[in-house]
Amino acid sequence: MTQIKRLNSIDSTFDATLKQLLAFENAQDPTVDATVANILADIKTRGNDALVEYTRQFDQVTASSATDLELTQDELQHALQNLPGDQREALEKAAQRVRSYHEKQVQQSWQYTEPDGTLLGQKVTPLDRVGLYVPGGKASYPSSVLMNAIPAKVAGVQELIMVVPTPGGERNDMVLAAAAISQVDRVFTIGGAQAVGALAYGTETIPQVDKIVGPGNAYVAAAKRSVFGVVGIDMVAGPSEILVICDGKTNPDWIAMDLFSQAEHDELAQAILLSPDADFLEKVAQSIDRQIDLMPRKAVIRTSLENRGALIQVQSLDEACDIANKIAPEHLELSVEQPELWVEKIRHAGAIFLGRNTCEALGDYCAGPNHVLPTSRTARFSSPLGVYDFQKRSSLIQVSKQGASTLGEIASILANGEGLQAHAKSAEYRYKD
Repeated sequence: MTQIKRLNSIDSTFDATLKQLLAFENAQDPTVDATVANILADIKTRGNDALVEYTRQFDQVTASSATDLELTQDELQHALQNLPGDQREALEKAAQRVRSYHEKQVQQSWQYTEPDGTLLGQKVTPLDRVGLYVPGGKASYPSSVLMNAIPAKVAGVQELIMVVPTPGGERNDMVLAAAAISQVDRVFTIGGAQAVGALAYGTETIPQVDKIVGPGNAYVAAAKRSVFGVVGIDMVAGPSEILVICDGKTNPDWIAMDLFSQAEHDELAQAILLSPDADFLEKVAQSIDRQIDLMPRKAVIRTSLENRGALIQVQSLDEACDIANKIAPEHLELSVEQPELWVEKIRHAGAIFLGRNTCEALGDYCAGPNHVLPTSRTARFSSPLGVYDFQKRSSLIQVSKQGASTLGEIASILANGEGLQAHAKSAEYRYKD
């Protein structure tokens, strides 16, 4: 029997218990940080030589030079052509949906002219080069390739460089096929902190990128944190989360499996159900016990549910929405009647899934919106990965002669007030001469 926590919002200890349940210590491991710091420094100093050595050491892949670690476009296409028909079709359909959705996000430059002829505006430009980290080996995350690469390409990124480790030389055809479908420009079979360092600093073979995106293990996350500022990063994500709000009228087996779908990621993943219907919560608990032993990753699911999961009885759906806003989950399912009404009450969530038919798994793979989402309450101030993460904005200012007089006087007064006389004089030259 799975010992998932059962909470009730009317209990005097509810707030404290919920806070403890949500707590996730994302502290950096000093040992990991020290190892990563040494690797990054070595890559920065010795470039390709260090990269080849670390790839041999950590992945047991021997290469005479870094150029031997690059895959050709023919190899990517070969992986795509050799996929079983159903897998290739699924990847291509998912890619098209992801592309169509993200094309709506493209920002355009704009400008306007004031009556005195002064022009103001904003110039939107894509990043020149982006690095995409993809976990490798037995792990197969082609969906991660699609979700990171396609928005970058839609944004107009000129060059997309993917790194993916191949421990023992093991390559994943679905990952390489996804790279082909996503039009990734270059792929290197490297991973770990050394791959992040190569992307951040550049080597004789791998050019320096402007931003690094994509998930990885603790060493990859630590490396991304360390190089932030030299290059941009998407985020350092915590464990996966799902919060389900249900009115008690959805099939309890569906809801139990929705909770499993996140719990199976890893033992630290979090799956929580909120419902005002006590009988329904009991049915979900029974469904969990009935279905969990059928899951290949049952041990991971059970640990996740017992340590960080919860079935919570609330007094109303209104209260459920209030609690959801406090949690600010990565994924929020509104498994209720008229979800379009309840979504108006939600302010903080990475992705919101409306209605009983909309399981979170569809968002992970093929609905269209991005599955790279803020975790650990960062949805209170962060957004899903999108085209806007691969575009940047420059301000445009062209001041007319008349505008230089009007603005110059304002600037002069403010600059003198701040004690910055050169600023003031620079502005005054434009209208006093």
